[in-house]
Amino acid sequence: MTNYLLIYHGGTMPASEEEGQKVMAAWMAWFGTLGDAVVDGGNPVGKSMTVHPGGKVTGDGGPSPTTGYTVLKAADADAVAALAKGCPHLDAGGTIEIAPIIEMG
Repeated sequence: MTNYLLIYHGGTMPASEEEGQKVMAAWMAWFGTLGDAVVDGGNPVGKSMTVHPGGKVTGDGGPSPTTGYTVLKAADADAVAALAKGCPHLDAGGTIEIAPIIEMG
């Protein structure tokens, strides 16, 4: 089994506390369907910075800033993609980037 980093991009924030509770319930339900595939449930992240060649730093996070992450384990990338299709982040208009974590050592 390989660990995969799911990187969330974009999406919208809930407009109200009630909507936020519904979104959180959807996330918890999705995590419940993943079982032992969850290595690290992750977290949302704040505004990111980008360090460019030459040392210039900008506060824009690039063209598609990261908004959160999760780490899942699966047999292959296609299996992780199938799991990711049920993620509530997609319902909020976001996208999910999937990358295998390469163990060094």
